[in-house]
Amino acid sequence: MGSDSDRDPSRRRPHGEERRRRRESHGDLDPERRRRRESRGEHTPYEHDNRRRKGHRATDSQGDLLPRPPRQSRQQSDSEQHSPSPRKTRPARRNSTTDGSGSRSRGSAQLSLDAIAKLDKVNAKKAGGWGQYDYDDEYLREVRRKEKNLEKGRVKEERAEKKKEKREEENHRRANESDAAILEEKARKRREERRKARESAKPKTDEELEKRRGARTRTDDELEKRRSARPRTDDELEKRRSARPRTDDEQEKKRSAHTEDEREERRLKYEAKYTPSEIDEKKERRRQEKQRRMEQKKRRVISGPLAEEGGVDDDEYQYMMEKRGGGAPTVYSSEQLAKRKKWKRIAIIVASILILLAIIIPVAVMMSNKSNGGDNSSGNAAAGASPKTSNLDGHDRNSVPKEDQGGIYDPWAWFDTDDFNVTYTKETVGGLPIIGLNSTWEDDVQANPKVPNLKDKFAYGKTPIRGVNVGGWLNLEPFITPSFFEGFGSKDGVVDEWTLLTKLGPTKARDTMEKHYSAFITKKTFSDIRAAGMDHVRFPFGYWIVQTFGDEPYIPQISWRYLLRGIEYCRQNGLRVNLDLHGAPGSQNGWNHSGRQGVIGWLNGTDGDLNAQRTLDIHHKLSVFFAQPRYKNLVTMYGLVNEPRNVELDTQKVVAWTQKAITQIRADNITAIIVFGDGFMGLDNWQGKLQNNENLLLDVHQYVTFNIDQLSLKHRDKLNFACEAWTQQSKRSMDKTTGFGPTMCGEWSQADTDCTTFINNVATGTRWEGTFNTGNLSTSVLVPQCPLKSNQCSCSKANGDPSGYSEQYKKWLYQFAIAQMDSFEAGWGWFYWTWETERATQWSYRRGIEAGILPKKAYDRDWKCPKEGKDLDMFTGLEEYY
Repeated sequence: MGSDSDRDPSRRRPHGEERRRRRESHGDLDPERRRRRESRGEHTPYEHDNRRRKGHRATDSQGDLLPRPPRQSRQQSDSEQHSPSPRKTRPARRNSTTDGSGSRSRGSAQLSLDAIAKLDKVNAKKAGGWGQYDYDDEYLREVRRKEKNLEKGRVKEERAEKKKEKREEENHRRANESDAAILEEKARKRREERRKARESAKPKTDEELEKRRGARTRTDDELEKRRSARPRTDDELEKRRSARPRTDDEQEKKRSAHTEDEREERRLKYEAKYTPSEIDEKKERRRQEKQRRMEQKKRRVISGPLAEEGGVDDDEYQYMMEKRGGGAPTVYSSEQLAKRKKWKRIAIIVASILILLAIIIPVAVMMSNKSNGGDNSSGNAAAGASPKTSNLDGHDRNSVPKEDQGGIYDPWAWFDTDDFNVTYTKETVGGLPIIGLNSTWEDDVQANPKVPNLKDKFAYGKTPIRGVNVGGWLNLEPFITPSFFEGFGSKDGVVDEWTLLTKLGPTKARDTMEKHYSAFITKKTFSDIRAAGMDHVRFPFGYWIVQTFGDEPYIPQISWRYLLRGIEYCRQNGLRVNLDLHGAPGSQNGWNHSGRQGVIGWLNGTDGDLNAQRTLDIHHKLSVFFAQPRYKNLVTMYGLVNEPRNVELDTQKVVAWTQKAITQIRADNITAIIVFGDGFMGLDNWQGKLQNNENLLLDVHQYVTFNIDQLSLKHRDKLNFACEAWTQQSKRSMDKTTGFGPTMCGEWSQADTDCTTFINNVATGTRWEGTFNTGNLSTSVLVPQCPLKSNQCSCSKANGDPSGYSEQYKKWLYQFAIAQMDSFEAGWGWFYWTWETERATQWSYRRGIEAGILPKKAYDRDWKCPKEGKDLDMFTGLEEYY
């Protein structure tokens, strides 16, 4: 294949004669002449400065040169090209330069702004196509305006189309109504014509009437012939059935086989054949025949005596029933009838037995509840409570004024009057009623040999407090009485006492709560507490025991008389009392045991200061009431507010409020020890605060169930933590140089997991199993936190019946309880949480004693923490995942 130069003549190198001619045309013919030119300083055309090789000129068909076309300046704008007087074109300079600023030299033509803009567009298009600045604003506005007009036109067309459809529908409806009116008018005219025809066809004389009757008389032969025409066999019946039109299409086809005129003609013939009186007679006979058939159908038997009494025969009735779409009636034999009677008797006997059981069982349950009385403290106490009102006998109901009947001053309106003074009185102290109290009392009682008599002074700080809470009684807590909350779904939103009472409504809420107050904690409760070696009882209650504000759902003052009765039961057993305001107005911590779960409204939020003042007002009424002489030896501890959530509040405001409350209560003549909570700040952080007050006690609550670091410890490590860490905390807090000073533990339990139902709020999971979902990732715990931290973590055994506990687990629970008692007695002592629960054994002191995991006497313990943690038992075989 040849090269490119061979294929393209313009690129081929000249040879021979052609090469010689080119040299001659450029002055290179004679080498001597060339040397002479160079000696004279002359140059060839190629060497001349600023000269370029001339290209070939275009020629015409004769070989003459064509004129040069006019050249256009590259600097001339488009507008200048088309202007009437264009500028004179200049030849472009090849060697034009630009200065440093990018402007052209003076020898170049200056571009107009319009030309520069168009040149920018051309360059932009060459660089990458049209960009986002291809169209100017005016063009875009024009496009949008046209699009808007098109959209308006489209909407207008749609509306016009809809109006047109509506008009067509309306016209169609009117046309149908008009057709219906026309048809109705035609029908009316036909009825009128038939009536006139019947009137004209009536027989005028008796002879005509007799003649017409004779024409209808049937002979016996004719009747027999007509009967014989009826189908008798199954084949004949089936043949007749098949001849009938069965489907709607067949019936419609049969009807459409006759025109309207033909049907009208047939009707007129029928009317002309019979007189109106005959037609009426036929109708009457049809009615009687129909009635007779219905009676026979009800009897369900068509043979035997019925046929002899004038009933139709079997074949005729069979034909009639099949013709009407029915079937043959059921015929029972004598054996079948006897069997039916037998089953009927059995059904009657069974129904009678069920009715008797329905009557007997409720009566038995009521008798059982009555025999148990109010001492049944397990399960939902409100459900099984039975009132005791025998002390009302001999009193006159009319002693209560009508305006007070049915209220808190009316003993006949109380659910339970046992051990109450039912004499009517409206006297109050501090604005709180004294009704129900006896006018005399006796303080010469000793709880146990380890503590002084009630009438003697208790040596606080030297003699340890060994007490228990009666939580979940005067204010509800879901994990203590879960039965109140388990009957509701998630949509009901029942999670605390506020939402429960709102759901129940005022009347049912009042009845439910008073039954609970009457039965959950009873007189026997306090004798059992005394028998367990206790010497103090802490009474948690909500502010609604005194009063409510606005439209709050709490039941006001009903629990007040039960608190007073419980305090008197403590007196009878030598137990000293610690009053605890567990729920303050607005909620001091936002937890369910404050009454209302959610936002903290105490010293926080819009009504924070208002609720703080309301709490002081509540304390004023309480402190005036309990400053009476009858409570001087009995109510020896007075709590300000339970577990204020200081870590979420302004600590300075809480401290200032605490000091204000202390000053007010002392002014109301309360001489008891005033108790305030640590607010989860840590015991060491109370050093230097409120230390100038006398008889002031710091209250801390210790649990391992709500702290992930402590929860995930193994059993032996938890026991060592109780022995060592909590003991050191108590000692450090008791020293005023490192802590506040007087310190006690107001709440603790044996529970080593957070598995108890509703312990973490209603319908919330557990940290132990990794199902603790609060809806907030920062507070949720979605990974198992038992020591193994695996899917083996389970709550089944922890929540199981204590009879299923292994011996090692029982041993550990027993030692864990005593270890905490020892640690907290390094301070002023302790109060266990709590005495009674519906089923949570590890949170109930009563149930713990029954299960053998708590000492029978709180002051008589047969184990104590060793001096060193290495001497603790190994608890071999005790699983770490439950």
